[in-house]
Amino acid sequence: MTPILLIPGLICTAELFVPQLPALWTHGPVTVASTLEGETMAHMAAAVLRDAPPRFALGGLSMGGYVALEILRQAPDRVVRLALMDTTARPDAPEQSRLRRAMIEKAVSGGYDDVLAQTIPNLVHPSRRDDAELIGTQTRMGRSVGVEGFVRQQTAIMNRIDSRPFLSAIAAPTLALVGDKDALTPPDRAQEMADAIPDARLVVVPECGHISTLERPEAVNAALVQWLSA
Repeated sequence: MTPILLIPGLICTAELFVPQLPALWTHGPVTVASTLEGETMAHMAAAVLRDAPPRFALGGLSMGGYVALEILRQAPDRVVRLALMDTTARPDAPEQSRLRRAMIEKAVSGGYDDVLAQTIPNLVHPSRRDDAELIGTQTRMGRSVGVEGFVRQQTAIMNRIDSRPFLSAIAAPTLALVGDKDALTPPDRAQEMADAIPDARLVVVPECGHISTLERPEAVNAALVQWLSA
């Protein structure tokens, strides 16, 4: 069986993938990488690779997708399969970076809980913005990452490169998955990656926002099992 390596997104921990473990563990041992080391995508990817199995199926959500693409650049022969979930190959737009810098300033000034409260509702489908369990999970993960981790991750995200020119060179069987109402990395970003990566498969999850693994785990699990079995 092939080891499976999952990489969480910004202000997320291994809890992001808890609903996937029962579905994936029969296909290979599952590891969730730490994203708490490194201030650039290159450093973060190198840290993940240092502790990763020799070869593995790789999945990343949001920022985890940015790290996954950097891993493909650094060690393409180690990646057997690739799942890019609720992410994009594009670099940060100027307006996105401006908002990130404002959030960093507020977080380091003692307003990190306010940053979480403002950010988290935008991660989920509009119909679930009052879902106490879902919001509580995301808040718990954000507090676990902490201010220092938040600043490090945001800095890496702002400075990431444009991965689009690299997509056509990806040889690993690839899944591009996205929630249909993902406001942060909308479906057209997943379509763009699926069109550029040879033989990639696109899955759009209905009634789902950005954190698809927690919002619609059944649909995500079905897509991931098919990805591992193809």
